[in-house]
Amino acid sequence: MKAMVMEAVGKPMVVKDWPEPKCPADGAIVRVEGSGICRSDWHLWQGDWGWIGFKPRLPTILGHEFAGVIEEVGKDVKTLKPGARVVVPLAQGCGVCADCRTGHSNHCLGAGMGGYARYGLLSHADFNCAPLPDKIDFVEASSMGCRYVTAFHGILDQGRVQADETVVVYGCGGVGLSAIQIASGLGARVIAVDLDDRKLELAKKVGASDVINGKKTDPVKAVMDLTHGGADVSIDALGIAATCRNAILSLRKRGRHVQIGLTTQGEKGEVALPVDQIVFKELQITGSLAIQSFRYPAMLDMVERGRLEPKKLVTETIPLEKAFGVLEQMSKFENVGISVINQF
Repeated sequence: MKAMVMEAVGKPMVVKDWPEPKCPADGAIVRVEGSGICRSDWHLWQGDWGWIGFKPRLPTILGHEFAGVIEEVGKDVKTLKPGARVVVPLAQGCGVCADCRTGHSNHCLGAGMGGYARYGLLSHADFNCAPLPDKIDFVEASSMGCRYVTAFHGILDQGRVQADETVVVYGCGGVGLSAIQIASGLGARVIAVDLDDRKLELAKKVGASDVINGKKTDPVKAVMDLTHGGADVSIDALGIAATCRNAILSLRKRGRHVQIGLTTQGEKGEVALPVDQIVFKELQITGSLAIQSFRYPAMLDMVERGRLEPKKLVTETIPLEKAFGVLEQMSKFENVGISVINQF
């Protein structure tokens, strides 16, 4: 099969012939029809996250935002048949560990990879199956694979956003735009912060009530002025020291901060925080990682009913051969919206 292969950290990925994945007894092979290009893959290509012990075996096929059709199922699979349409969860739980058994399969060690190829693998298929409604096409489905579902978990489950609250989102990349649309869909007032007017314009189109360009004004002061004292919930969707700190400083008393963005080589996981403010305001800080596979139906139902529209975040569809160019652009934070591979 054709695949885009990462052979070394920081070196150009190459499109080449690669052996098709073998189907495990409890897994399934997916014919990939759409695959989103996510900043998480850029992080891996840059060699990030080694400081938390995360290092992929090389060479490897990245890509963890994919949707497609079941091509083959293992002999032990009971709920899936060839021809079924599915979204492949980013976090693929094993179904039997303590995390999975207590409803936190997003913390299981399994992770879906291999979407930058014609065929991908769905592990523990009965446990991780996320059927795709016929009304949702593969491009829109793949745009939800990591960034959208991560934002869904961060906004609903971790941030506990309510309709009458104000949410400020720092960083209008894929995760940030997804968080903006989801929070707005719940009825919250959303303020978007970024340094790029193009991204802020898209943020307004997907639900932001107000936008702030952090290059042109002090974003914390601007949020405080707009909200008369701070946001109820802040989201750092980027993961750099400035956005994390500013997001926390943008909260009102007893506000809630959700950290979704992961750091790069600049921070290596360490960010200075305004501890006295956290104490005096009784702020809550919560991390948010991916989403459990059993939460996909709730999100897909909202998409099917038109309450959420991830397709509005897709700004281009491209062939596999152009995918590495999109990852390269991420080094300069130039990407606007979500790019999806739909030609293999």
